[in-house]
Amino acid sequence: MSGRPMPCDMAELATLFLFEKLNTEQLERLCREGRVELFEPGYIYQEGEPATCFFVLLEGTIVMSRRVGGDEVEISRTSQRGVYAGAMQAYLDGSSQASYKGSARVTEPSRFFILPAETFASILRDWFPMAVHLLEGMFFGSQNTQRMIGQRERLLALGSLSAGLTHELNNPAAAAVRATSALRDRVAGMRHKLGMIASGRYARDAMETLVEIQERTAEQVAKATPLSPLEASDREDALADWLDDHGIAGGWQLAPTFVQAGLDTDWLDQIAGAVDEETLEGAIRWLNYTVETELLMNEIEDSTTRVSNLVNAAKQYSQLDRAPYQVADVHELLDSTLMMLTGKIGSGITIVKEYDRTLPNIPAYPGELNQVWTNLIDNAVSAMAGEGVLTVRTALDHDHLLVEFRDNGPGVPAEIQGRIFDPFFTTKPVGEGTGLGLDISWRIVVNKHHGSLQVQSVPGDTRFQVRLPLTATDTSEESS
Repeated sequence: MSGRPMPCDMAELATLFLFEKLNTEQLERLCREGRVELFEPGYIYQEGEPATCFFVLLEGTIVMSRRVGGDEVEISRTSQRGVYAGAMQAYLDGSSQASYKGSARVTEPSRFFILPAETFASILRDWFPMAVHLLEGMFFGSQNTQRMIGQRERLLALGSLSAGLTHELNNPAAAAVRATSALRDRVAGMRHKLGMIASGRYARDAMETLVEIQERTAEQVAKATPLSPLEASDREDALADWLDDHGIAGGWQLAPTFVQAGLDTDWLDQIAGAVDEETLEGAIRWLNYTVETELLMNEIEDSTTRVSNLVNAAKQYSQLDRAPYQVADVHELLDSTLMMLTGKIGSGITIVKEYDRTLPNIPAYPGELNQVWTNLIDNAVSAMAGEGVLTVRTALDHDHLLVEFRDNGPGVPAEIQGRIFDPFFTTKPVGEGTGLGLDISWRIVVNKHHGSLQVQSVPGDTRFQVRLPLTATDTSEESS
């Protein structure tokens, strides 16, 4: 959009903070090579267009905005004379291919002093050569530093996840090893009992009854429901008394196993009715081996299933076997991340899932969204200092899918809420944070997925809200 040409007044330029230190010759050059234009309400340039001009506000109101998905999000609005926008980095090498990083519009008739990008760059290099070198160094140095620390941030997260995953895998693996060793002893005991049976100490009909009870016992173990500590203790006492009353030594050692399998005194009565008093203890101990064997096999199955689930979660989290961009189930991504972070989250934090399972799958970069979840969960865990409630909620928000992470920590102070997504800004002690976790998350959500990332916080209720479009948009990552 072009404005109506207006006269350029050197005296007026000299009143602006940008130009107040310039001499008469410099002001003359500005008016000679630049121009003043009056714009009616509307856009003066739009995001993505070639960055051809540098604008300085002389009079009026300018609104800066960025495009987020299909929405235009206002970044700032000001009437301060001398504020500038447009091709602000024209002095950088390679800037001729640059485009406007956002949009600018005016809400009332507004006058601007305008310099073509090439002229702006030439003037800066002629008048402030040392400053240009310093600015270039700061710009490119900041980019390189951000890239390097971003890699370190990812490595730190990977190291933390690896440590947690190793710990989580070690527990079920160790349990499976212990259960396998114990199972070997129980199988050896059953072979011994089988030898006693083969010697003919049990009548044929009694053996048939015992085998039938054994089958029903194995089925009962699989269906056993957990008891409260008090209920388990009462049942153990009852079983131990029954065993003592029937002359079976060490009943207090057998009782916990039977209780864990969901067996009671009625079950013991069935065994007592199937054999004579002389062979009762042998039958009880034989069936005890059956119970222990079933319980140990259950433990091995649970442990190996846990290992398998962890491996699947790691695969899901890393997305190693999937395309970078695909239609994904956000809930699967959230669950895999939470499982991967179990060790880091710790037992003092309660996880509450409020998922809307009716939500559709969405087009996304799953591996990168998992990094966003990791950063947001890690921040929440750090804020709660190991004690609290983390609520993960999903919902439909108009044409976006909302993922919200809510913690009951001390909150983010109002005065820094506007800065927490800035690169290198961190509230963590030196050495504990790079200040890039939220910046990386913002870039992934906004630049790559065309969504939004916002924070709402008061003491005891902090919410990081990620909104992702339900339908595919241009997935090319915008420069920032």
